[in-house]
Order: sequence, then structure tokens, then C-alpha cells
Amino acid sequence: MTAVAYLEKLNAEQRRAVEHGLHDCSSAPAGGPLLIIAGAGSGKTNTLAHRVAHLIVQGADPHRMLLMTFSRRAAAEMARRVERICAEALGATGGGDVLAWAGTFHAIGARLLREYAGAIGLDPTFTIHDREDSADLMNLIRHELGFSKTESRFPTKGTCLAIYSRAVNAEIPLEQALLGAFPWCARWHEELRRLFAAYVEAKQAQNVLDYDDLLLYWAQMVQEEALAEEIGGRFDHILVDEYQDTNRLQASILLALKPKGQGLTVVGDDAQSIYSFRAATVRNILEFPKSFTPPAEVITLDRNYRSTEPILAAANAVISLADERYAKNLWTERRSSERPQLVTVRDESDQARFIAERVLEARESGMTLKQQAALFRASHHSAMLELELARRNIPFVKFGGLKFLDSAHVKDVLALLRFAQNPRDRVAGFRILQILPGVGPSSAQKILDFLIERPDPLTCLAEAPTPPRAGEEWRGLIATLQMLHAREGWPAEMEAARRWYEPHLERLHEDAPSRLADLVQLEQIAACYPSRERFLTELTLDPPDATSDEAGPPLRDEDYLILSTIHSAKGQEWRSVFVLNAVDGCIPSDLATGTAAEIEEERRLLYVAMTRAKDSLRLVTPQRFFTHGQPAQGDRHIYAARTRFIPADMLRFFECVSWPAAGAVGERLAGGGLRVDVRGKMRGMWG
Repeated sequence: MTAVAYLEKLNAEQRRAVEHGLHDCSSAPAGGPLLIIAGAGSGKTNTLAHRVAHLIVQGADPHRMLLMTFSRRAAAEMARRVERICAEALGATGGGDVLAWAGTFHAIGARLLREYAGAIGLDPTFTIHDREDSADLMNLIRHELGFSKTESRFPTKGTCLAIYSRAVNAEIPLEQALLGAFPWCARWHEELRRLFAAYVEAKQAQNVLDYDDLLLYWAQMVQEEALAEEIGGRFDHILVDEYQDTNRLQASILLALKPKGQGLTVVGDDAQSIYSFRAATVRNILEFPKSFTPPAEVITLDRNYRSTEPILAAANAVISLADERYAKNLWTERRSSERPQLVTVRDESDQARFIAERVLEARESGMTLKQQAALFRASHHSAMLELELARRNIPFVKFGGLKFLDSAHVKDVLALLRFAQNPRDRVAGFRILQILPGVGPSSAQKILDFLIERPDPLTCLAEAPTPPRAGEEWRGLIATLQMLHAREGWPAEMEAARRWYEPHLERLHEDAPSRLADLVQLEQIAACYPSRERFLTELTLDPPDATSDEAGPPLRDEDYLILSTIHSAKGQEWRSVFVLNAVDGCIPSDLATGTAAEIEEERRLLYVAMTRAKDSLRLVTPQRFFTHGQPAQGDRHIYAARTRFIPADMLRFFECVSWPAAGAVGERLAGGGLRVDVRGKMRGMWG
């Protein structure tokens, strides 16, 4: 085999990217900066692996190459591919010890900080806190500064850590981080500044770094020109995967290491930049070429190997309306007469039934469950589908968020209902009582011990030992439990439980708005049951997660449907994809339409979801959604419009259908005569 035979499998643009800076050279010069815009399904990972391998084959020292990915698994997979390609080109031992410097930004940062600790005033024996450790330390500082005892609610430890992380990773002042992402905390600006200063001092005193410090210290270190030149000089080639998902801090590190761009290759797709909630910014990839003089070369991979032509036509149409992007039009040789479907259903219940039926039909036709996926914008959007799949005994695995009934806030509300239903349920009581501020395990235990001795516990609740620090919250819980016990009517009781819990939700969780959406979804599910007893019983006996968790995590050889948030689906592909709730308010999320930049990221989310499909794509648009806050006598639903990202002139790329088909509902609901003689069947069993 000739040395470049392994490149013959690549298309022309992939090969251009692989050979950039290496033409007519016997060794492996660094070459100028390169940006590879890799469209969805265009073979990005394969191209990057071939570039690394080709550099090695052409003489580059693998010990002087730095590859940064966004997960350890991705780095390990890349190393395996590179070794395989090198072995193919040079023989079984040709690729030995490749990619000694491969890993995530944070892992590489930790390694360099230990090496250069003495030069930057660090003790090289430092330990690294994970997010939970960091939040606990932040909480300790909150207590020491007296912020946990303020008259009005101070941000929780998790929120404080999230604010700190946003300011650090986005390289923005605290004021800007607060106004942009945490406006409800802006009044605590000065207190947060004091808290973060004390938090940094505590970390340094304890010789610990948190997750963000691994980047922050590295970025600060390479601000010293001599250190930046020394560290950057250790690597002839630096390659970065998923560059559209980097934050400002990571971009600063990269440009400090290679200010002229020599030997620098970044790969990504601006159309798939969807992680701004982690402080990632699409500006990094959009502005990369002009960060250098002369500008970086841009090579676009636009041949898609994943999806059919009609799916790509629809996805291209959606992203073509983006305000700012690298121009590319994905194309494929995979022909098909099947356009993606835009399916109109009555509500989320019909959406769940439609998906379940189509999944089973596909399975009967030979498509495994694992080859099918249901994608959604937010974790709670799949709640109704999870119930439907459980009822039909269709196993599933969910990625991106907890199973619906495993979420702490959903468990809290169900515990309140269970305790009102059965005040001798100590598990439910123990959970509910400790939601109150100032109530710990010992106080809860005393109250439950008191109640268990009373013939009518909830009637006597006001006589129980009063938690000394619960105050009005204790009286509010008593009133709510007694009202629920007195039977105000179902599902009004569900709404009353949610109203009681909402203030605690905001106090306990920094992401209260998205969790509140879960509780609204729980109300919708509750409205489908005739009574509280039926609701609690059936959810207990057949919860949404029963089929997938009954025997532990699914084994590799088991078959199960994939449920995933769109964020967690990035980089994946399936033969058949369903996109739930393709309506305004869900895609785009009504929580992400405050700025033009947020709306553009929501457009990219839909594009990512659509480009996961290989053969079949269905976007489902429920016409109405259950809501709360409406008069009990009125319509408790709101009506939804198709997502703004698919305007009327774009409908030609879709097959627009309604489900169930006209007449099916009438046939399903019509009365008129005996359909099945069940009594006769029962008698015939023993005849």
C-alpha cells in the first residue's frame, strides 16, 4: 500500500482538510491556521482523525501534538482511530504511543498546572473539587458571611456557583453575568462579590481548585508572554474538536498558545452551537478566521452521509434563515421519495399515542427500537410519552435529565398528596416536613412520632410540636394538608398542592422556571384520572420509568426506544426520529426568546434535532396544551402555533398530515350497538 492510500476513502473536501499545510513536503510543517466547518453527518470525526494520523505519517512527532475534545470518551475514540489509520499506513507498529497529549480542556489544564505550579505560585499537590464539593464550600462561605440568614431570600449555593462559573467562563464582569443570565439575583451584586472573593480565599487556603479554576488558572498563566511562548512551543500542532462549543476562556487560552495560528486546527459547525447555557459562544467559531493575519483558511465539509435528500432539504431551509452563519448547503447522494412529516395532533396525549403507534409499526417492519428516537427541547416534555410507553410495555431509555417521576420536585409534590391521603405514611411525611426551612430530621421525627399516636392525625396536626424556626411556613403546611384531607375536589387538589410548593421550589432550586414546567405537566397528567386515589395508585403501580428500570440498566443486547433532549442527542443519529412539541413556546422555548441571540440558538436546536434523522423524520405539533391559572369553569388549555422556524413558505419541504385521520375519531368514539359480547366470551372460556 502506498503511504497515502488510506486517504483515497475521503472525499475531495475532507482530503483538502487532512492535507492542509502538507503539500509537497517530506516532513510535517506546522502550516497556517485552519478552520474546518463540518456540517451535520459530514464525517467530522473521521476527517479530524485522518488529519492527525496524516501528520504523524508525514513525520510529525505525536508527543508534540495536542488534541482537545469535549469528553474523555471522545479523546479515547480519536486516539484509537488515529492508531488504526497509522497502522494501516505504516504497519502494525507504525502508530506507537500516539496522542500522548489528548483529552478535554480541563484535563489538559490540570496536567499543565501541576507541571508549572512552581512558576505561578501553586502548590503542585492541589486537589480538585467537583461541582458538589464546590457548592458545599460556597455554602459554607455563605453561612460564615451571614448570607444564609438574610431577611429576603439569598441565592442558593447552586445558583451562587452558577453565577460565579458564568462570569469566569464567559470572561465578563459580575454585573453583566447577573443582568444577562441571573437578573433576579442582581440586587445581591455587592454581597455576591464579597462571597466570591471569600470563596477564592478559602480555596487558596485549602489548596484546592474547582472545575472552573482549571481553565481560569491556565488562562491567567498564559497571559505571561514567556510562559505562553514556552507552553505553546511544546506543541507543533494543536487540534480542537467541537470548537463551536468553546467559551471565551477556552478561546483566550488557544489564541495565547498560538497567537499566529501556526499549526492550529479547529473543527466545528456554527449551525450546531447550542450550549450557551454553559457559557459557550458561537462568536468563537464565527470570528476565528479574522483572529489571524492573514486570516485562517476555511474548508467546508457539506456532503452529508447520514440523512436522505428530503430531510436535508428541510433542514437546510430551516437554518438558511439564520441571521449569521457560514454559508453551506448540505447535500447527499441518498435519494428518497419520503419527505419529512409535519404531524398535527390534538394535544400531548394524542402526540404520545401517535409516536407509540408509529414506533411499534416500525418495529414490526424490522426497525429495532434502538434505531428510533424521540427528541424534545426540555426534559419535562416527554412526561406524557413516558406514561404512554409504560402502558404499552415499550422499553425506553432517557438521556438528558432525570426520569420524570425521579425528579426531586415531582417527588415532593407527590409526597404531599400521599401524606394528605395517608398521614401515617412516614416516608412521605418525612420528605414533606423537611421541605420547610429550619426543619431537620430530628424535628420531623418528633412531629411524626406525635401524629402516629393520634386517631385522626391531620386534625391534630396543629397540636404537634411546632418547629421553632418554621414560622408561617408551618402554619401554611397545616392549612394545605387539612384542606387536601377535607377533599376539595380532583384535580383542584393537585393545583392546590402545586400552589403550596411553588415558593419552596424557588427557594430550593436555582432552575425553578423549568422545574415549574414539570409540575404543570404533572397537573395535566393528574387531570386524566378521576380521583386522587386512582392517580396515586396507578402512578405507583405503573410509573413511567417502570419498564426500563425494573431490572436495572438495560443490557447491551436489549432493545429499547431512545428518549433524549436535543442537547443530549447532539452527535448521535437514528434511522427514525420524532421531534416533540414543534410549536412556539417549546421550540423556541418561551424562556429563550428574550434576545435575538437566544432565538437564533433555538433555531439551531431545531436544526440539530432534524439532522439526527437518517431515513424518517416526523415533527409533531400538538394544537393545545393543558395549562394552569385558568378559571375552573373555563377551558384549561392554551392553543399553540407551529414553530416560527417553519414559516408557511417552507411547508413545501414537508408532508403535512393530521392524526388521527379524519373519521377515525368518530369511529373510535361512536356508540351504537354491542361491539363485543364480553359476557359471552367469559362463559365460553369454561365451556
